[in-house]
Amino acid sequence: MIEIHSLYKSFEDKDVLKDINACFVEGQTNLIIGQSGSGKTVLMKCIVGLLTPTCGQILYDGRDFVAMGKKEKALIRREMGMIFQSAALFDSMSVLENVMFPLDMFSSMTLRERKKRAQQCLDRVNLTDAGRKYPGEISGGMQKRVAIARAIAMNPKYLFCDEPNSGLDPKTSLVIDALIHDITVEYQMTTIINTHDMNSVMGIGDSILFIKEGREEWKGDKTQVAISTNQALTDFIFASDLLKKARQAFA
Repeated sequence: MIEIHSLYKSFEDKDVLKDINACFVEGQTNLIIGQSGSGKTVLMKCIVGLLTPTCGQILYDGRDFVAMGKKEKALIRREMGMIFQSAALFDSMSVLENVMFPLDMFSSMTLRERKKRAQQCLDRVNLTDAGRKYPGEISGGMQKRVAIARAIAMNPKYLFCDEPNSGLDPKTSLVIDALIHDITVEYQMTTIINTHDMNSVMGIGDSILFIKEGREEWKGDKTQVAISTNQALTDFIFASDLLKKARQAFA
């Protein structure tokens, strides 16, 4: 579980995050949504330690990440897995080598053990026979699955996903959503996803935090989105005329 208490982040005289309070539960896909410039990316960077909050607390299972020293933070970071927007694979490495990378850097496993663990992760994302290929030889959806395999290689307690469906077609996006959700439940990870994808919101939004202008505007889950009376959320979720008509049809 990750808890956020009274979190603020300012850059010089501009307040970007203002009194954010949230609880991201393990075993659930916790989504952060909001318009571009709303502060959700800054919030994610604060949570993973890329930015230091102006004030407030970030608790990893009760451990205050903000107040920790460098050594303690380094230990927490080893419990994190990351899925980047662009997949961020190394073109010069094979798929198997990409998945092995965090194991090479941070584990004390033997080479044989690292290869075995990496192959297990590829098996889990249905890429059993892709290990010898290179990123340039596989599709965008397969690259995202490799990124997921790499993210879970160290068996993390916390999984962070930055726009995991970026650049994917709708059908492939659904596959990636389902995979992230299933792995979250299977490994009981605390998963936080930054997304603009409304299919993700409606499909795997176990917990949703909607941020507007740096403040928490709404909290709920996928079953509450369509019936919410929060006008800002409605305007964001049902921005297009097609979605507005669909909402009216099911109202």
